[in-house]
Amino acid sequence: MLISAFVLGLLGSFHCVGMCGPIAFMLPVDRTNVYKKASQIAMYHAGRLLAYSIIGLVFGLIGKSLFLFGFQQQLSIVIGVLMILLVIIPQHKLNKYNASRPIYKLIGKVKSALGAALKKKTADTFLTIGFLNGFLPCGLVYMAVFAAIAAGNALNGSLYMTVFGLGTVPLMTTAIYLSNFLKGNARQKIQKAIPVFVIIIGVLFILRGLGLGIPYVSPAPITDLVTNQINCH
Repeated sequence: MLISAFVLGLLGSFHCVGMCGPIAFMLPVDRTNVYKKASQIAMYHAGRLLAYSIIGLVFGLIGKSLFLFGFQQQLSIVIGVLMILLVIIPQHKLNKYNASRPIYKLIGKVKSALGAALKKKTADTFLTIGFLNGFLPCGLVYMAVFAAIAAGNALNGSLYMTVFGLGTVPLMTTAIYLSNFLKGNARQKIQKAIPVFVIIIGVLFILRGLGLGIPYVSPAPITDLVTNQINCH
């Protein structure tokens, strides 16, 4: 699942460049000092990863509470189905039920704070920009959040989101250095591959929830394993 987090971040970063690229291009980096610029970009990424880890921590706790009620398998199946549905259902229909509408005011405040941070050049500027950037709404982040819930606890949820964030680092860094490094056709092909990979991850979550006894992919439920051991004795 952690591999899926990294690949989701890696492929999803092509989407991120379109959504968060303008923020990355506007970073007030020092263009006269190569080493200082690299450290500033690293701080920006550290801020994003911190934000993602906190998001994963919160939603991992939600997942843990559901797991405590014995909904491990059902939750994994529901998460997998939701991921697939969000890819299959046309975007214009999903917009009617936009989950981010109730928190538009909060998002507005984040954007205002982000705009203010972009004008500064203090030591903590790049960490702040990255941190705020991590909380901006993004479809791929929502997918990763679903996976964080299904991770089952706060630590695994935080780890999943952090690894997802690490997957976005290579391309976002390249975008900062080379704004037009990828031509339109190649980008479109990769954009088309993202939904396919999300569906694959969704199927993996469904298989994991079904507990078919397939090692690594669909392990048998712990209760079944315990029962088998008791019967053997």
